[in-house]
Amino acid sequence: MPKITKVRPVILSSPYADPEHDTEVHCHLKQGYRSCGMVEITLDDGTTGLGEGYVAVFAPHIFKELVSLYIPALLGREIMDFNNIYRDLWKTSGYWSYQGAARHALSAVEIAMHDCRAKHLGIPVYELFGGAFSNSIKVYGSGGDSGTPAGGLIEFDYLEELKITAFKIRAQTNQVNKAAWYMKEGKKRGIEIAIDMVQSMSIPSNSVSEVVQFLNEVRSQADGKILFLEEALGPTDGDGFKMLRMKVDTKVAGGEIITTASELSNQIQKGAYDIAQPDGTVIGGISEVLEVFSTANRFGCQVIVHCWGGPVGMMANFHAALAGGGTMAEWPMKPFPLREAMVVEPWDIKNGILTIGKTPGLGVTLTEEIEKEFPFREDAVYNCAADMSIVPPDSVWAE
Repeated sequence: MPKITKVRPVILSSPYADPEHDTEVHCHLKQGYRSCGMVEITLDDGTTGLGEGYVAVFAPHIFKELVSLYIPALLGREIMDFNNIYRDLWKTSGYWSYQGAARHALSAVEIAMHDCRAKHLGIPVYELFGGAFSNSIKVYGSGGDSGTPAGGLIEFDYLEELKITAFKIRAQTNQVNKAAWYMKEGKKRGIEIAIDMVQSMSIPSNSVSEVVQFLNEVRSQADGKILFLEEALGPTDGDGFKMLRMKVDTKVAGGEIITTASELSNQIQKGAYDIAQPDGTVIGGISEVLEVFSTANRFGCQVIVHCWGGPVGMMANFHAALAGGGTMAEWPMKPFPLREAMVVEPWDIKNGILTIGKTPGLGVTLTEEIEKEFPFREDAVYNCAADMSIVPPDSVWAE
């Protein structure tokens, strides 16, 4: 069996989003570039595998140092001995970071090992986990960060071109007009609207009563049912999600920031979500996402994987969704050239359905040319504590 001979962290930066219309860029990534942190594992037969950890978007140097701590547990090991290697990786960081940033770095290593294993066997990654009924999955468009209706219309045109019929926007309790505008425009075009209330970074966050009031105010302006409501409450309010589900007729979603399958599974068992949203680049890798699928299937909870990272992370989550029996996945709409540069086969979305090719492994590649084209930039760091006062007032969305 091939053995691991080299492990290296790789951080690249790429232009990101639409600087003219996108408020995320103005608030969090003013330089207009976004970073992506990966792990490359090389085997003694020349095979390479790639994984991604989401934390590198926010703390790229920390990601790199965390990965370095895992290297001794990897070098010289037989790549097909996955379970024993993964156990030792857990031991490396479990005591001091069972949850949190180290899990993101562990995710990258786990994903890279699966990429190597699948390439060695000549199969797509999802085949490692029993295969999939189909190599296609419905996607919803994920965006809604436009600051004005002009930017929103561009987003809708993009969705119509790909015939995507579901669209997740970002709107907080002080953005009722914005949410209502998207609801009305979506109804005209036959596109359902989901709302991400972006509370995963808020302490304290919304209260249940504030979320209910927001929904009532949106419905007073726009007819139609919201597809789902994501991260309506903050990370410290686990019990609140269950209470919110009891008070609204909209599906409640969450879980993207949870860093262990056991924690997210516990939330599912407690009845916190209608829709769980694990991310393989956060929660410990593909196998952990599949553990969440297993729990969710037993408790009648839908799973829609979170895919807001780079191309390796996106592919990892799509393969997990296919292997887990997922029926829908997130598709990031914002321009990100690195996303196109690293896939072996071009992204294939037709009639709102994403098809993953049969390429062995994840279907991603990293070349010297790609590394030269997208070198890491020190200023390409996502600032979560940005000044939100520069977001255009909600009145610009009023009709």
